[in-house]
Amino acid sequence: MDELKKAEEISVSGKESDDALCEFKEQLLEWGLAMPEVTPIVLDFGLGDFRDVGLIEYWIANDAVSGYCGKYLFVFDGQTCPMHRHKGKHETFFIVKGTVTMEYDGQVFEMKPGDVLPVEQWKYHSFTGKGPALLLEISTPCEIDDNYFENANIPIGGGS
Repeated sequence: MDELKKAEEISVSGKESDDALCEFKEQLLEWGLAMPEVTPIVLDFGLGDFRDVGLIEYWIANDAVSGYCGKYLFVFDGQTCPMHRHKGKHETFFIVKGTVTMEYDGQVFEMKPGDVLPVEQWKYHSFTGKGPALLLEISTPCEIDDNYFENANIPIGGGS
């Protein structure tokens, strides 16, 4: 199955998705930013608690043949992308706007606009918005089954 379709299977829909995207678009206007013309994915990782554990993803590219992936990731204040790791994927995060608390390989630190973090394979990582935050993820191709979540209740990935 297409990786984007797998991600969409655990996305939030309906009013909750519409409200989140509306709020996100208002934040973009405040920042003076535009997003690419792709359909955003509003994710709650299958937990039903989007405002606490979730994010909005804009998949710009995910080219397995050429070997690269690019996504924008947005979290609201206090919202967390859950702790996980990848067996095959190497990724680098660049903070575009806002501030996040990053947990990486047992360390916790704050990242602000301009900060960059390369994430090695098989190292646990997670981030939480300290206010709204926008990150750019550049990585090897995204394969949903290469996500190994610490929370066993998340119904996707290699650990599900």
